[in-house]
Amino acid sequence: MAVKIRLARRGRKKLAMFDVIVADARAPRDGRFIEKIGTYNPLTNPASINLQDERAFHWLMNGAQPTDTVRAMLSYRGIMLKKHLQIGVVKGAITQEQADAKWAEWMKSKEAKIQGKKDSLSKAKQDAAKARKEAESKVREARAEAVRKKNEVKEQEAAAPEAEPTAEATEAPAENASGEETQA
Repeated sequence: MAVKIRLARRGRKKLAMFDVIVADARAPRDGRFIEKIGTYNPLTNPASINLQDERAFHWLMNGAQPTDTVRAMLSYRGIMLKKHLQIGVVKGAITQEQADAKWAEWMKSKEAKIQGKKDSLSKAKQDAAKARKEAESKVREARAEAVRKKNEVKEQEAAAPEAEPTAEATEAPAENASGEETQA
């Protein structure tokens, strides 16, 4: 019986999540499986990979064949390197302590890379939010300036008509000598 480590889809349309499963190669994608060893969410940045590393390593050492996507995930998590080092120990090329030291060193550097990516993504998100806020404040200031100018214009227009009627009211109609008002 050929055993595969592969993905089983779950989640709704356009919001897929996957279970990492160990299954018979003849079983359907979302059908019967032997064991669930983790989850994979490609929608997050970086993608969320939660695996039971020891169980994945156990199945790899017992001959389970990962699919291409799962192989990439296992490499990302260092399980394929651990398998490679363990095969070297079995053949006598290196000792178990050396293999463990190499794997621990690789994991430490990988964790630093992942943390660096998360930090750069969060910094980029903060910078984008700051730029967006500055752009919004510029627009708000421009609108406030436009409203202020509009109000000044209205005040000037309101003040100008008031001055004209007062000037006309001060001018009395001219009277002729007989006492009648004449129209100018």
